Amino acid sequence: MNWTHIIVAGYAGAVIALLVTLLRKKGWVSKAGAVVLALAAIALWNVLDARYFMPQRQSVQTQSEAERFDAAFAKLPIYGVLKEQEPQFMAQLRDRSLAMQKEGKSEQQIIDAIQPEIMTLQIKRLQSAPDANVVAFMQANMQQTALVQKESDDACFRFLFPGVKGGINAARLLPQDVTLHRMEVDAEMMRAAWGETKHTVTEAERQRAQRDVQPILQKLTDRYGSDFSLMATPQQAIGKEQRVCNIVQDLWREVLQLPADRAAGIIRLSMEMTGQ
Repeated sequence: MNWTHIIVAGYAGAVIALLVTLLRKKGWVSKAGAVVLALAAIALWNVLDARYFMPQRQSVQTQSEAERFDAAFAKLPIYGVLKEQEPQFMAQLRDRSLAMQKEGKSEQQIIDAIQPEIMTLQIKRLQSAPDANVVAFMQANMQQTALVQKESDDACFRFLFPGVKGGINAARLLPQDVTLHRMEVDAEMMRAAWGETKHTVTEAERQRAQRDVQPILQKLTDRYGSDFSLMATPQQAIGKEQRVCNIVQDLWREVLQLPADRAAGIIRLSMEMTGQ
């Protein structure tokens, strides 16, 4: 069992947290009578190339499955953070994964099971992370999305919406240094959210984020028309994979052009509103 594949995919795994909220407040209304707020809170589907960890796996071939799990996790930047912050969560994740493996579950089934739990923790940490770390988190996400789309629009769509047409093995498309950078950014974000510089979200910040995102949403609605809503219904986007990938990247490109504190506020709000 390739535990590195499972752990990394489960940690950085493909989650498109699609939020569709109809805002009917005065001044927030489109021609149709409502503005669709579609924020794709993306934490990308990442797996490390198996060959990168080949030396480590060869050195533990005679070990037990539990020892292999520990050896694989120890190679990842997130290991130290979870060990420091969430030892009980770490133990539960380990026990559940090993139990599923013993039951004969496939790697993909294990990934699908542990992925939501890890993402829930990560999204929670984003609420407390400093602005710079939150912005870096989304920048790393978008870097990976852009690189995958260079391979093909179909790969990009599968990368963002694995539940529609099936996912991809991103490790075969992305440079190893990009994947490692993504995990390091996440680890730094989670550590910063736990430290003395952690952020506290206020109601004033939420309201400002709602105001800040409104002109961006309107701009993209004007640019893409009804296709903008495809982020909320990706099953209807077959044949428009390139357009959807462009919409997602344009959305966050606009957000990331804002000052760091305002961009971070929108990112936190979108994550919070996913309900994960």
